Amino acid sequence: MIERMLLPTTVVGSYPQPDWLIDRENLAKRPPPRVRAREVWRIPEPWLEQAQDDATIVAIHEMEGAGVDIISDGEMRRESYSNRLANALGGIDGVRPGSAISRSGKPDIVPLVSGPIRRLAPVEVRDLTFLRAHTARPVKITLPGPFTMTQQAQNAYYPDEDSLAMAYAEAVNEEIKDLFAAGADVVQIDEPYMQARPELARRYGLKALNRALAGVTGTTAVHLCFGYAYIMKDKPAGYSCLPELEHCLADQVSIEAAQPKLDLSILKELPSKTIILGVIDLNDPAVESAATVAGRIRAALEFVSPEKLVIAPDCGMKYILREAALAKLKAMVEGARMVRAELG
Repeated sequence: MIERMLLPTTVVGSYPQPDWLIDRENLAKRPPPRVRAREVWRIPEPWLEQAQDDATIVAIHEMEGAGVDIISDGEMRRESYSNRLANALGGIDGVRPGSAISRSGKPDIVPLVSGPIRRLAPVEVRDLTFLRAHTARPVKITLPGPFTMTQQAQNAYYPDEDSLAMAYAEAVNEEIKDLFAAGADVVQIDEPYMQARPELARRYGLKALNRALAGVTGTTAVHLCFGYAYIMKDKPAGYSCLPELEHCLADQVSIEAAQPKLDLSILKELPSKTIILGVIDLNDPAVESAATVAGRIRAALEFVSPEKLVIAPDCGMKYILREAALAKLKAMVEGARMVRAELG
């Protein structure tokens, strides 16, 4: 079904969680949590999963109502894009946290790796099956990548970061295969730290990404970004590690282009990849017009064929107002529809 779409629209992953579910003020005043942060939830534990299910249904319906073609579960069950999976793996110290330097250069509380990283059980398969059961549209689900999880952890077990990344890759690979078996249409690996630490990404991050994708059957994507807009106000107009992804096993590469005003000529360096193009600026509270979105899509079509272009927001929408998120998605869908009509 996805292959037959022209300029399909999607989301990068997260959608704003409702205020009755999560303390958004608490969430916004802290860095994205790397260890568990149960204190951000408004619902006590006995009823939390049911509340997260209900919020997921709302997110699905809002994305469908906006007209988005390929939807996610909005990541309603997550405190951050990465910590749900990262803290569910064996080898993570259950008592002591670790410390690492964040991409903003500040010390951060992170998982402490004190044993062999291994997947103990499926982590996001229930999330995917719940999503699949509540929509007839194509669905995607996201996972943190092995390189990013390595950068967001303190290694007290493996001889080097390379070995830790490959162990994370094995766990991610197992999870991806189970997600496709459970009905995912697209599985996306989030690797923002490849942009933040390009030298390490070239040294072992790409190898770990390809190990995570080895033997996988299904449409896969990798997402690189400059960081959440509420933290990163000024973003560079170029990626530090993007052409290298031409040689990765992912079918699609997801990028920010709207807020950083990306020089789109770089897309010529990814001829074999489908591009998930960010056309919604999440730093701007104003809602883009459909015409603005259409212009951003047309600019990309100078370098990418329409058959290899998917339309999306720049990044996850977790930290913006829910009303703005819905309105921006509607503008995105209408802008894509305008260009689709022009292409006949």
